[in-house]
Amino acid sequence: MDGTAIIIILAIAGVASVLLFAIKGILDQLPDVFDSFRRARDAWKHLKEEPDEVAKAEETGETLSPTTVPADGKQEPPAAA
Repeated sequence: MDGTAIIIILAIAGVASVLLFAIKGILDQLPDVFDSFRRARDAWKHLKEEPDEVAKAEETGETLSPTTVPADGKQEPPAAA
């Protein structure tokens, strides 16, 4: 082997090493991406379901929980126990 072949082998090994490092970095970030997606999807579902819960509570005369905001957007403080 002459010097050129050794340099080519080292260059290929270096590129492979950088590629593996980049893939590992991407794979390490995937669980956080999936968790963020899950939280966003749950928030979207909750946002879509909330008006229905408010309407049902108004029909049955139930009081809303302190975390539930009525449809008019005015949130009253929780009643003192």
